[in-house]
Amino acid sequence: MISSIIFLACLAAATYFFAKNIGTIRRNILLGRDVDRSDNSSERWGVMARVALGQSKMVVRPIAGIMHIFIYVGFIIINLEVLEIVLDGIFGTHRIFHSFLGDFYFVMINFFEFLALLVVISAVVFLARRLVLKLPRFHKLEMKGWPTKDGLSILYIELILMAAFLIMNAADSVLMATDPEILAEAGYSKYALELDGSFLISQLFTGLMPSSLGALVVIERVTWWLHILGILAFLNYLPYSKHFHIILAFPNTFFSNLKPKGEFTNLEAVTNEVKLMLDPNADPFAVPAPAEGEEPQAFGAKDVTDLTWKQLMDGYTCTECGRCTSDCPANQTGKLLSPRKIVMNVRDRVEEVGKNIDTHGEGHDDGKSLHSYITPEELWACTSCNACVQACPVNIDPLSVIMEMRRYLVMEQSAAPTELNGMFTNIENNGAPWQFAQADRLNWVND
Repeated sequence: MISSIIFLACLAAATYFFAKNIGTIRRNILLGRDVDRSDNSSERWGVMARVALGQSKMVVRPIAGIMHIFIYVGFIIINLEVLEIVLDGIFGTHRIFHSFLGDFYFVMINFFEFLALLVVISAVVFLARRLVLKLPRFHKLEMKGWPTKDGLSILYIELILMAAFLIMNAADSVLMATDPEILAEAGYSKYALELDGSFLISQLFTGLMPSSLGALVVIERVTWWLHILGILAFLNYLPYSKHFHIILAFPNTFFSNLKPKGEFTNLEAVTNEVKLMLDPNADPFAVPAPAEGEEPQAFGAKDVTDLTWKQLMDGYTCTECGRCTSDCPANQTGKLLSPRKIVMNVRDRVEEVGKNIDTHGEGHDDGKSLHSYITPEELWACTSCNACVQACPVNIDPLSVIMEMRRYLVMEQSAAPTELNGMFTNIENNGAPWQFAQADRLNWVND
């Protein structure tokens, strides 16, 4: 009874804090401008099923892709077993599903154990890639400090949770193979289950188990609590971790930009002005004046509130895998630009803005902006080739952020590089990027 009360208190606390953190992240994402991504629902469901559920972009790099699928499938399916643990914790029962599933229960647990073994193998491979092979994309400047610790912590946590699961089953399998009368005499009758078979993977650990029933029960209980409390703690670690993508990957891919990757957005106000300039019958004085007190429309993105909610969701969905940066031609040539850093900076800045709201209320100006995190050198190094967008396994679009920040520099700050200012002047005066009048541009024909 006391055990059930303690478990319920832990479950309630974990659920409360997780819901609170989710509410904060939702609030922060909705600080962004509105954008309509409700079109083509059937295509969107297909993209989500293929990219998020089917991991289609992960397997482009086979070793990492296959290992990730092992962890992904293993972690999701093994957590079905968490439902049984939760029910056992609430009602004080032991392996409650066995009474419903009968002999199939043995098959199900063995399947879970096989997946747990794959998760362990994959986590060890990923640790080796980071710590032994030291793949360059895991050791870029933006990965110093917390990002590296976070990535390693997740792998360690997965190893601990899977080890607890297997050791729990090993101790339990010895107890369940013990004569029920002996268990009853020792006061452990709830462990007396008749299973038609054994747990195959955890059976490897049974030789390490003590012979004392009391010690076996202690091991089973300690690993049972370690497994479930570890999962509840991990649940509340997610909102602070790049591993939050296991939740946001699905909505983020559903709300992907379905337009061709080479198509950029146009500002409606600028488009309307150009149409008026090109329309000989238009009366420029017929354009309605802005409403009194209405602020003029800003061009581009100065801060995260000038980005769309989808771009802010991208920040929270980033897996920090670095595929975007490793495929970026600018980064490959040694330039400062890292698309991963751009997305991470968006998340860091929106987190900062959210904390300012919590502390000082809405409208507080901390004197910073998104440009405090991302330098012009990074922005102008981008070739807008869309390699980062193509490479991202969860359909994040770093290029859209770069273009909006460039737009702000050019149209609000007049801070374009000298080469671009020269091109702008030529287009304005000559109708082309070259410093030749239109009448002279075909003179080469006469030569």
